[in-house]
Amino acid sequence: MGAIAFKAVDVPNAFRDRTALRKWLHAVARDHGHSIGELNYVLLTDKALLEYNQRYLDHDEFTDVITFDGQTGTGVSGDVLMSYDRIKENATSFGVSAQNELRRVMVHGLLHLLGHGDKTKAQKQQMRELEDRCLGRL
Repeated sequence: MGAIAFKAVDVPNAFRDRTALRKWLHAVARDHGHSIGELNYVLLTDKALLEYNQRYLDHDEFTDVITFDGQTGTGVSGDVLMSYDRIKENATSFGVSAQNELRRVMVHGLLHLLGHGDKTKAQKQQMRELEDRCLGRL
């Protein structure tokens, strides 16, 4: 099994039950015919994630997640950078717990690394359905 790391930078460390999260993320990758090589989940402030969004994607807007593919060998690898502030705000807007929204954003990032997009309306709908299916496994 590949390595999955969790880190929080200048925000509370909201990752709970890391063993269960790792098992779940490995299962999601297996469901898509892949294994995990090295995956890093990093919680940041809105401001810090905005800086990545501006510098690397040329987007000047807040977002909840940015995924950087780090594939170099076997297994899915990359960095999933997430805004703790967006996750908390989205959880309130959607009427779910912050932990539920954190997990949705985590699996969203993994699904991007597994090749799923969300640029079109149809892709967004498919991504939401995949997220729901994956969350049901947890």
